[in-house]
Amino acid sequence: MKILYIHNDYARPSGEEHASGEIANLLVEHGHEVRWFKRSSAEIEGSILGQIKAFFAGVYNPSSAKALHKVLREYQPDIVQVQNLYPLISTSIFKTLRRYGAPVVMRCPNYRLFCPNGLCLDSRGEVCEKCWGRGREFWCVRKNCVNSFFKSLGYAVRNAYARITGDIRNGVDVFIVQSEFQKRKFESQGVPAHRIGILPGIAPVVSDVAHDVAMGDYVTFVGRVSAEKGIYEFIDAARALPHIPFKVAGNLDASFKMPHDLPSNVEFVGFYKGDALNELYLRSRIIVVPSKWYEGFPNVIVRAMLLKRPVITTNIGAMQSIIDHEKNGLLVPPADSKALTEAVNKLWGDVALCTAMGIDGKAKADALYSREEIYKSLMGIYEQALVNSRKSK
Repeated sequence: MKILYIHNDYARPSGEEHASGEIANLLVEHGHEVRWFKRSSAEIEGSILGQIKAFFAGVYNPSSAKALHKVLREYQPDIVQVQNLYPLISTSIFKTLRRYGAPVVMRCPNYRLFCPNGLCLDSRGEVCEKCWGRGREFWCVRKNCVNSFFKSLGYAVRNAYARITGDIRNGVDVFIVQSEFQKRKFESQGVPAHRIGILPGIAPVVSDVAHDVAMGDYVTFVGRVSAEKGIYEFIDAARALPHIPFKVAGNLDASFKMPHDLPSNVEFVGFYKGDALNELYLRSRIIVVPSKWYEGFPNVIVRAMLLKRPVITTNIGAMQSIIDHEKNGLLVPPADSKALTEAVNKLWGDVALCTAMGIDGKAKADALYSREEIYKSLMGIYEQALVNSRKSK
């Protein structure tokens, strides 16, 4: 099978690039051919002229449609997979894709189809679905959701254009989401169930050599260090449990403000990856993911499961689909420092329970998130896209 993968890279490498690359690698591993149709936001970064270009190109960029037409004619793919369109590709490509006639799937790692910034977070870092109802994209401007009036306006205009024209909804045969939670959100916005496929993230690669290492000696937060990730609640829990060592691994977000009264039992260890990250997990007793927003599919959690570490996370977004409360971890309400503290204290004092939860998590991750299972799910989605494409003609 020949797959054309369409994606607008971000100015700096992100999780979306990693995920799209992993999907492409998975397809190639199984004998398929993948070709990219790409643009990069790095082309316009740091330029006022570039920002102006992005404003208009994000709404509609006919040059992308023209370039895509040439690629389709030369490559003749069997299926087209779309990911990020903004700001340099735009929805202009969907009319071209429809004329070509191949099934189209669109991977949606976030909520950009309905929320201009894609995160369902406002400028205060609070979950927001205002743009899903009355007033629509106007709320992105009113709340200045990306802390820049010009960008908020640009995001709102391009979303409004896509919604009003129906280019995306009419041009995609199957939308790929990452969890049952996300699927329900898409259905609530009028996307039919038969046009939604669930494809979780591919499990990260971990070594088999140290799976049975004894439970470690600290509680660990892994991820971008920012308010919506629940870092302040994590620090609150550490403050309430001074006898337990807490570690924070990840890059500091520009918005993060280090508390002046940071507890002495909290250590910021910086960004880890690969084997070093796996070793950090193995030296931990509990992995905490206290996010307060609709995470797409946190690989932080799946890595913990594969390494047999229990997870404490929040009952919001995809997290509640991945972790089964009191089986492979604990779920707590978002932004609830007291509940998080109680959960950490409960697991810390019961190593046997931590071990049992870790074993259960490993079994679930192997069963649902392995490369083979993800490949089977993706092929099922492609088949459904073919069926939907035939019915629409």
